[in-house]
Amino acid sequence: MSDAETTTDTGKRALRRALLAARAALPEEEVRRAAGALARHALELPELTGARTVAAYVSIGREPDTRALLDALRERGVRVLLPVLLPDNDLDWAEYEGADRLTRAGRGLLEPTGPRLGPAAVTSVDTVLLPGLAVDRRGVRLGRGGGSYDRALARVEASGARPARVVLLHAGELLDGKVPVEPHDQPVHAAVTPWGVHRFTA
Repeated sequence: MSDAETTTDTGKRALRRALLAARAALPEEEVRRAAGALARHALELPELTGARTVAAYVSIGREPDTRALLDALRERGVRVLLPVLLPDNDLDWAEYEGADRLTRAGRGLLEPTGPRLGPAAVTSVDTVLLPGLAVDRRGVRLGRGGGSYDRALARVEASGARPARVVLLHAGELLDGKVPVEPHDQPVHAAVTPWGVHRFTA
């Protein structure tokens, strides 16, 4: 690893620690209250109103709550794919069939119980809803550091598909400062918070 890469990695780790600490301090009631507003803003996005298939995820812990959004998309007739974490941290995918068809998996994750569709299933979606800890004003997303979504997005890019990339955040996680960026980082097109939608030029 070069000196520049080491500096970038160190900067990301420090920023992650600060953001995770801020999330841990959020009252559970505040996270619950914000879920409805987050879902409303997301559902108004053209990237979702016109989508037939969306890759999303089930929120856990203090992540912005996605449950209402997943159910609303499904009620619209949108096919929702959820990730299934593989042993090597890559992502397989399966269809969301309702909250009662989710099962507890490793790392506290909730995963769908239906048939696995393969890692390439993400290349067929119209929009990818991404988890993230923060996004800067350039649209650079900071994830948790496992690289799962970096691999999924690289697979999408290699396929020639061009789905919209949207990250869901708490208020205050849209940063004025820059997120340290690495060559594999792909900027997002929009961020949704309980306060509204923020667009980037990705």
